[in-house]
Amino acid sequence: MDKLRITEIFLSLQGESRSVGWPTVFVRLTGCPLRCVYCDTAYAFNGGESRTLDDILEQVSSYQTRHVCVTGGEPLAQPGCIVLLQALAEQGYEVSLETSGALDIANVDKRVIKVVDLKTPSSGEAERNLYANIEHLLPADQVKFVIMNELDYQWAMGMIEKFRLTERCEVLFSPAMGVQDPAELAEKILADRLPVRFQLQLHKILWGDVQGR
Repeated sequence: MDKLRITEIFLSLQGESRSVGWPTVFVRLTGCPLRCVYCDTAYAFNGGESRTLDDILEQVSSYQTRHVCVTGGEPLAQPGCIVLLQALAEQGYEVSLETSGALDIANVDKRVIKVVDLKTPSSGEAERNLYANIEHLLPADQVKFVIMNELDYQWAMGMIEKFRLTERCEVLFSPAMGVQDPAELAEKILADRLPVRFQLQLHKILWGDVQGR
């Protein structure tokens, strides 16, 4: 790997997943082969800046925090992402990867926490899900479902049962901002006794859709 195309590197609070609330350095890679209808990072589809691995690691180090999240776009669309993840893990960071699950995660460093977003029907990209990835999930990993409506909710429950997801790792249900009423989704989870973690996007509650937060 010579260089990676980077949209932005910034310090914020982790807004999702198990490490929610922790000060975290986000490394946002440019590019994504998917076009989910609820995407909130379309600005990362194109452009970006070509940067060396050493340059990226130096900036990450400057923030002096132990949590690092590699995200996108779809970070695994760049082959060099695998090398970046390994390098971050080697330097002792607690590293997480936010991925659509449409690309192979088999070669991701085992020290990296994978947050795999299984695309629901209403996302428009459910046919892109690479279900072979489920076999590579470890107990520390997480599977996320972004729920837009009742169809998505029922589909997600079906996926949990089919692949016994809650026996593999933690499962997250996240309401699509401005589409799925959060309280309604929370009530469904309680009524159905689902062993899943309900989550809201903390960063959007704090800062709205401001980029780089």
